[in-house]
Amino acid sequence: MTQETQEALDASAQIAHARKISPRGDLIQSVVWIAVGLATLVESLRMDRLENQDINPYTIPGLLPGCLGIAIVLFGLLMAYRSISRHALAPQEKKPLTPAIRHELHRMWTILFLCIGFSCGLVGHGLPFWLAAAVFITITIGVLQFDQLKESNTVKRGLFMAAVIGLCAGFTIMLVFQEFFLVRLP
Repeated sequence: MTQETQEALDASAQIAHARKISPRGDLIQSVVWIAVGLATLVESLRMDRLENQDINPYTIPGLLPGCLGIAIVLFGLLMAYRSISRHALAPQEKKPLTPAIRHELHRMWTILFLCIGFSCGLVGHGLPFWLAAAVFITITIGVLQFDQLKESNTVKRGLFMAAVIGLCAGFTIMLVFQEFFLVRLP
């Protein structure tokens, strides 16, 4: 086995180990999911029911988001139960951040930043939705794959493919939502 192969296997093992979520991490995530589910349920209950227009109760606005909110809360409770049964509340030793964990955290914060930038900066600020989605998808693919592309000397080709995928996805998203689901996009 060559040294490069061994290094790749070691890096792969570190990433696999880093992805094992601790019971306490599971518990924290379950609390976040329960909060998201409750917020979704509360907001769906606040939506107008359109009773004055004799709307069928099964087609009222907020019914599907309310059901999804309930499902998210239930799955969050199951996740909390699982983490507590795995001793999430017991004292745990602190583990140092390895380079693999730092890399995963960096990717997570990058994705979060890109998603917030998309929803707050691109959508509803002049660009048509399909173009905003295409820009977001292109930038996301480019950012997340840039190191790989640089190592293989295919940056131009990779960014071109990201742009093609972004444009196709943006157009497809617009087509599906506006033509099939009849949802007017911003």
